[in-house]
Amino acid sequence: MTSNTCILIGAPVDSGKRRRGCLMGPDAYRTAGLEESLTSLGHSVIDKGNVVPAPHDKDTPDHPLHALNETIGWTKALSDAANDAMSEGLPIFLGGDHVLSAGTVRGVSQHAAKVGRPQFVLWLDAHSDYHTPSSSDSGNLHGTPVAYFSGVEGFGGFPDVPHPVPQENICIIGLRSVDDAERAALQNSQINRHDMREIDEHGIARPLAAFLEKVAAVNGMLHVSLDVDFLDPDVAPAVGTTVPGGATVREAHLVMEMLHDSGLMTSMDLVELNPFLDTRGRTAKVMVDLAASALGRRIFDRPTRSY
Repeated sequence: MTSNTCILIGAPVDSGKRRRGCLMGPDAYRTAGLEESLTSLGHSVIDKGNVVPAPHDKDTPDHPLHALNETIGWTKALSDAANDAMSEGLPIFLGGDHVLSAGTVRGVSQHAAKVGRPQFVLWLDAHSDYHTPSSSDSGNLHGTPVAYFSGVEGFGGFPDVPHPVPQENICIIGLRSVDDAERAALQNSQINRHDMREIDEHGIARPLAAFLEKVAAVNGMLHVSLDVDFLDPDVAPAVGTTVPGGATVREAHLVMEMLHDSGLMTSMDLVELNPFLDTRGRTAKVMVDLAASALGRRIFDRPTRSY
C-alpha cells in the first residue's frame, strides 16, 4: 500500500442549516480515533486543527437565507485551507455540515488547475445539494454546494469560482431525496447521478467503476465528499437529515475499498456528523472506519475471533 501524508483539517461548520450540532463533528472524529486508524495503516498524519471563518458581516435573523454571511466566511477560509493543503498531502476535511464543500471543492479545484489536471468530485449523499440560494425553500445553504462549485449562477456575495468542476466530472451516488427544483435542474445537466433504486437493481460497484474509469483516463484529481446520510440511518443515526433506505455498511465499505484500489482519491470530506444525535459515538466510529477503508484498511487486516 502506498503511504500518504494525511492532512486533517477541522471544519466545524454549523451555518448551513438551522439544526445545530455539526460544529462538534471534528472533535468527534478525533475522539473516535481517526488519526490512530490512519497511522496504523502506515500513513503520516498532520492535524492542522480547526479552521475559523474569514471575517464577515453579521447575519440578521429575518434574512430568508440562514447564516448567509457566516457561510460566505467559511467558504473563503476553507477554500484557502484546501488549496494550501493539497500541496502538502491528502487533505481530509472533518465536518461540519455539507455547505463546507463549497469551500473545500473550490480550493482543491484551484490546485488542480494550477498543476494542470482535471478535477472530479464523487458525491456520496442522499441529496443532490444542487439548489441555488433562490431555489431553496428552506433557506438552508447546505443544499447548495454542488451548484456552487459547478459554476451555476445565483451565488451573489460568495467568492467567484474561477475553476468550476465540469458537470460531467461530478458523480452523485445514493440519491433518495431530491426536491422538484433540483430534479428539473439535474435532468437538464450532465451530472452523473445514481439513486438507490438503481443501486438496488444493479449494485453500487457498476456506476462507481464507470466513473473511476473516466477519472483515470484523464489523470484526474478526485475529491470524495461523504455525507453521513449516504448511509442508512439504522447504522448511522447522527445526522439531522435522515432518509430511510440508504447504503448499507457493506455497500459503503465496498465504495471505499474500490476508491483505495483505484489510487485516485486526492482529497476527502467527512460531513454532516451531528454528535448530539449519536448513540455512544456509533456514527463517528462508522465514518472513521469508512475513511480507513478508503485509505487501505481491508477486512483481513482486522481478524475477529471469538476466543
